Amino acid sequence: MNPSTRREALQRLAAIMPAPTTELEYDSVFQLLIAVILSAQATDVSVNAATRKLYPVAGTPEAILALGVDGLIPYIQTIGLYRSKAKNVIETCRLILEQHGGEVPRDRDALQALPGVGRKTANVVLNTAFGEPTIAVDTHVFRVGNRTGLGKGKTPLAVELALLKNIPAEFKVDAHHWLILHGRYTCQARKPRCYDCVIADLCDYRHKTPPPGESLAVKAAQRKPKPTPLV
Repeated sequence: MNPSTRREALQRLAAIMPAPTTELEYDSVFQLLIAVILSAQATDVSVNAATRKLYPVAGTPEAILALGVDGLIPYIQTIGLYRSKAKNVIETCRLILEQHGGEVPRDRDALQALPGVGRKTANVVLNTAFGEPTIAVDTHVFRVGNRTGLGKGKTPLAVELALLKNIPAEFKVDAHHWLILHGRYTCQARKPRCYDCVIADLCDYRHKTPPPGESLAVKAAQRKPKPTPLV
């Protein structure tokens, strides 16, 4: 993609997703942080199912810290890596109370100093909660960035830096969510839905997938025996 093509692609994504946001459910910045920590190597659906039970009982740093690791585990044991996540969440609650007055810090270094919070999680919180023009690179964003040409790189950090360089300023706040949602529902890993993609004609991906019906028709045509020539 060249700069004009990237702009056109982002404009099209903006047109179909004018107010994109995370699919995680939360009522405070703190609850968003905990949900993102829990979402590592897990689906938003599984995290939401757990936090719908947890947050009405314990939705603040004080309340979750009071549960302790053993008290938190029953709420999140349906999520992958729940034991290590429980330890990280409890320690994060303690540090937020002791070092940040009970408030989630609006600072990348301070966020990444919390257990279970890496660069991706910090970027999600900074972007979603505080409106910072950061781009969190998960598997979806990594795939979409490389496939489309919006931002290519061999590592998540390289893709993040490429996207930050390539995406015009006016699109940066929403780009994170556009790319995640586009990767989750359209530019999927195994069977990308190129036939439903609004940027398919702009994308660098060489192996565009045809509509399912068309694909079946092609296969049927290939199986159909050739007519015997008349003698």
